[in-house]
Amino acid sequence: MTTLINTLLTTLEKEYSTPQKTVKNIIALFEDGATVPFIARYRKEVTGAMSDEVLREFHGRWQYLVELEKRRAAIIELLKELPDIPASVFSAVESADSKTVLEDIYTPFKKTRKTKADSAIELGLLSFSIALWRDGKASVQQHYEKNKAHFKQSISLADAEKGASDIIIEKLSQNIHTLQSGKLFLQKEGVLVSKVMRGKKEVGEKFRDYFDYQEALKKCPPHRLLALFRGKKESILKLSIESGEALPYSLNNTVNMIPLGFPDLKERTPSKEKLAWLEKSWHEKIQPKLESDLLSELKELAEAGAIEVFQNNLKDLLMAAPAGAKRTLALDPGFRNGVKWVAVDEYGQLLEYGVVYPHAPQNKATEAQSKLAQIIQTHQIEWLVIGNGTASRETQALAEDMIQQRSLSCRCVIVSEAGASVYSASPVAIDEFPELDVTIRGAISIARRFQDPLAELVKIDPQAIGVGQYQHDVKANRLGDALSVVVEDCVNAVGVDLNLASVSLLTYVSGLTQRMAQNIVEFREQVGGFSSRMQLKKVKGIGDKAFEQCAGFLRIQGGKEPLDASAVHPESYSLIKSLARSINLEVNALVGNPEGIAHLQAAPAAAEQGQYTFQDILQELAKPGRDPRPEFQYASFDEAVNKIEDLQEGMTLEGVVTNVAAFGAFVDLGVHQDGLIHISQLADRFVKDPRDEVRIGEVVKVEVMEVDVKRKRIALKRLK
Repeated sequence: MTTLINTLLTTLEKEYSTPQKTVKNIIALFEDGATVPFIARYRKEVTGAMSDEVLREFHGRWQYLVELEKRRAAIIELLKELPDIPASVFSAVESADSKTVLEDIYTPFKKTRKTKADSAIELGLLSFSIALWRDGKASVQQHYEKNKAHFKQSISLADAEKGASDIIIEKLSQNIHTLQSGKLFLQKEGVLVSKVMRGKKEVGEKFRDYFDYQEALKKCPPHRLLALFRGKKESILKLSIESGEALPYSLNNTVNMIPLGFPDLKERTPSKEKLAWLEKSWHEKIQPKLESDLLSELKELAEAGAIEVFQNNLKDLLMAAPAGAKRTLALDPGFRNGVKWVAVDEYGQLLEYGVVYPHAPQNKATEAQSKLAQIIQTHQIEWLVIGNGTASRETQALAEDMIQQRSLSCRCVIVSEAGASVYSASPVAIDEFPELDVTIRGAISIARRFQDPLAELVKIDPQAIGVGQYQHDVKANRLGDALSVVVEDCVNAVGVDLNLASVSLLTYVSGLTQRMAQNIVEFREQVGGFSSRMQLKKVKGIGDKAFEQCAGFLRIQGGKEPLDASAVHPESYSLIKSLARSINLEVNALVGNPEGIAHLQAAPAAAEQGQYTFQDILQELAKPGRDPRPEFQYASFDEAVNKIEDLQEGMTLEGVVTNVAAFGAFVDLGVHQDGLIHISQLADRFVKDPRDEVRIGEVVKVEVMEVDVKRKRIALKRLK
């Protein structure tokens, strides 16, 4: 165990360029139940101010290394139970630096089914195969006569030679050096080839670009790999890895690495017969195995890329600018079934709801405008927001005409409704509004996400929000875990109002479980709201550890303790009160007081508290509870462009970025079909990552480059 710990510490110390003492302390925090947000925000002295992203990576790497060492020990024990395993195999296991390499070494020794070689060995042909390998086919008759007495049954020379060949070929395919050399060769020189399956051209039209496609394995990007794997999964495409060589030259010398159970011949130059066996082993066993392994690894790599894209986009969406506490009228547009509307107050509480039918077939536009105008005036609505689904542009035109004709003071904007329908039928929505129809619940979600995207979107399964890249091709549990991490980091970066937050939002706060979150809400309802963070300790299930982890991320506005409205952790309250007394101020007079804060910069308490923590405290005192999210902005769609047929090449339009992928960014132009700014059209220079140029929710100006109405594709160029 001590050796394992030392190995982990040394590896992490080297990889993160961090002193081993710091590595040990970070691991101790994790083992003690501390969360990444808590460590990143309140234990900077321990970590050297590691960011939450680096800490997440550190945590994942630490767990990976623990699993690696456990698997290494298990494989060593399994190999010890097998006969004729040379020292070189154990040496390779000991030096393996990843689980993939470890499994590559061990895989040849797994027995999943009986092979031809197994049958040949059972017949007593092993000694004959060793002699044949050593002396070649020139002495085959002599060795046959010498060994046939040991065969378990009467076997002809031809059958004996065939069985011996099966043994040699399998033994060669288990040669670690051959496998490693072959894999390295395919990684460097292999070509990924895609062909359409017979009779699948018509049904697989969307994969047309890959019907006869090939690309160097090492150059194929993750998004293209996922497209290819989706075609394979749907039985449209057949994928293979080709090398263009009968036998990679780099494998020739591995013949001298004697097959398992064969004596060492000290042979410098491999014979033609040995190379022929190796070539046969390459085509029959080694290359197919390596092809399968590499395709699996490529899929893992592509999935990791897709997850990273989804994580980045989700973070941008959750951290999008909130409109804030604005009275809002939300419209969920539709034709035949009408336009559902809901009015909510500045806190997102439902005021009134209903349905109007301005579009065909009812065409009650005047009646709809009259009703909506009445609602706007009655509830003093500041913003009218429209979901971007079916009939959104038609509904926007109706709303803007109403606002202009009746001189209303509210403004109108189209927002994404992605995931609203998922929320509306979820247990969370049913619990919130059991008496309402799903369509009305969806409209409420649209209104609330406009006011505060983070607070509302946490109620929706992140995978249903639709800001990913081939997310349906990624393992659901793996994607779910990765996205939960993003939501947790975003929620804790912004902070949560303890007296307004939903159970869904509280669940993502550092240190809180869903049960604890539910207990907080129930306690809040019983006492009429929290007046102090310390009241959290009265909530069932929240002990000292949970309080330590969550308290700093929960805010109380207008409570007994002014610091409860900030990100200052309660563990630092006594220090701040002491500092305030040292300059003859009360804490409430120190908060937001630049002059008073300036006097604290040289305070001796800084050294006692730790410089990182002290500077964070001063920043919070200067701007308590500051929101890290950007200012709210919205796009103005062209009134003359309502559908894809209205688009013309050369048009200059304004739109909103809805999704960012590895190959570019998708933009909503208000035509019910997002356009794509290819990565090459994002800037007048090379762009490695589209997120360096644009983020979800950003308003951009674009030029229409090409419109394919039939395939519903819109090519755009970003304008500065």
